Amino acid sequence: MSPTIARPERSHYRWTVCALLFFATTINYVDRQVLSMLADTLKVQIGWTAIEYSNITTAFSIAYMFGMLGAGRLLDKFGTRIGFAIAIMVWSVAAMAHAWATTAFTFGVARTLLGLGEAANFPASIKTVAEWFPRRERAHATGIFNSGSNIGAVVAPLTVPWLAVTFGWQSAFLITGALGFLWLVAWLFLYGPPQGHKKVSPEELKLIESDPADRVGTYPWRRLVPRRETWAFGLGKFLTDPIWWFYLFWLPMYFQETFHLKLTQLPLPMLVIYNASSVGSIGGGWLSSSLINRGWTINAARKTAMLVCALSVLPVFYVPYANQTSMWEVVAVLSLAMAAHQGFSANLFTTTSDMFPRAAVGSVVGIGGAMGALGIALMQKLAGYIVQWTGSYSILFMISASMYLIALGVIHLFSPRLEQAKLD
Repeated sequence: MSPTIARPERSHYRWTVCALLFFATTINYVDRQVLSMLADTLKVQIGWTAIEYSNITTAFSIAYMFGMLGAGRLLDKFGTRIGFAIAIMVWSVAAMAHAWATTAFTFGVARTLLGLGEAANFPASIKTVAEWFPRRERAHATGIFNSGSNIGAVVAPLTVPWLAVTFGWQSAFLITGALGFLWLVAWLFLYGPPQGHKKVSPEELKLIESDPADRVGTYPWRRLVPRRETWAFGLGKFLTDPIWWFYLFWLPMYFQETFHLKLTQLPLPMLVIYNASSVGSIGGGWLSSSLINRGWTINAARKTAMLVCALSVLPVFYVPYANQTSMWEVVAVLSLAMAAHQGFSANLFTTTSDMFPRAAVGSVVGIGGAMGALGIALMQKLAGYIVQWTGSYSILFMISASMYLIALGVIHLFSPRLEQAKLD
């Protein structure tokens, strides 16, 4: 702590930083959700097939994978303030560029640039949480900022159909894409490392630094990739990320095709589902943090929370049968499943800071995110062929229902105790 900095007597500025991460994640998900909200409309106007749509979403996923690999290293080397600022500029420009796309190929190009920029959001956010929060608060903080993905998915159904109907579909990409530049101003004005920040009191800084000191510097990939702990996180992402993104990119079209909804009727079921997922994100992070505060080990608390979430996803097996009777039964089941995914994800992200020092968190999240993006790309291609060849989503929902229990088993196999990885 620098003696030259005039600090307040008391502060809770770390939660202001968490709020910045929440809004960045909200914008991130608004920008990526615009295309799926307009997919059925653009299928008519542009003339793409289910397989061509899956090619567009796969292009995003592959770019996201390579972006994750690069983002983690850059963030560890140059810090979150500069790295995050560059990323949001890139993805905001790319989001607006969709307005000038006229073919499936040009949408794919814009989507590729969007994936490269958006890839930095979660590595930067997880690294920021590791820098600003003690270990016992990280799952809660991660759950809060991660809930921005649900709010973004709520904002999109509220705004995108109205913008598209009122001003044309291009306006939806232009207006939502511009939100990132507003956030950038706030980020550059408000953010800095806690040790040198004038808004952080000595008491709060002591809390932030209450965990044992970490190594200064970065870790090369050759030390991270062979570790079982890296694979525990990476395979968890590989197995579960594709399910969330299947919901994100295909549910709007599924509801329109299955229940014959117009674009203006789509917001209501999507709002219900994504509002429920917000509760799951915060609740999943709160659950493990609460158990830790009651004396549970980090390993028991994180995995118990993830088990509760994995069991809550199983009713998705019922969706192929429910969609023949009631849309709202499907909405109820998917609301629970998406809430459970976000609770699972909040705890999975937090395991990186449980198992690795702060200097390695950005790189590990990047590696795991890249593995998740690879899984997303495979799932998107699979979804396109299954929907076009069978005219049904049943197989995809069955895959979605089973994947979380499998992922938790894999995580436990590779890291039975969530112990700190031996890197030095």
